[in-house]
Amino acid sequence: MVKARTVGVGMDYSPTSKSALRWTAENLLDDGDTIILIHVQPQNAEHTRKILFEETGSPLIPLEEFREVNFSKQYGLAYDPEVLDVLDTLSRAKKVKVVAKVYWGDPREKLCDAVENLKLDSIILGSRGLGPLKR
Repeated sequence: MVKARTVGVGMDYSPTSKSALRWTAENLLDDGDTIILIHVQPQNAEHTRKILFEETGSPLIPLEEFREVNFSKQYGLAYDPEVLDVLDTLSRAKKVKVVAKVYWGDPREKLCDAVENLKLDSIILGSRGLGPLKR
């Protein structure tokens, strides 16, 4: 039996991060895997949960809670039905465990911290709109 994997997806709700989520869902995840949607908010963002979790990031948030509109407001995230649809489909069809985590600070540093702290097997990111070669 193959060991279940933990895969992180960096999410800023841009078209390329949504594309990365869809690619991960279609090509990488299998039954029993875990996907962690990783959000990194700016350091200067003022939200109710930042005071509690600024250093370590939020606790892992299950899909059921992530789906709620109030969750988005508490953490300053966008409520995106397209992303929720992909996550719901993954949860039901492939029996993938879906959770989210929010960090505050520099995205590069926080994504590296996430790989280490969450013991991710892989992390998938969008391209920020850059082509294969950026001169």
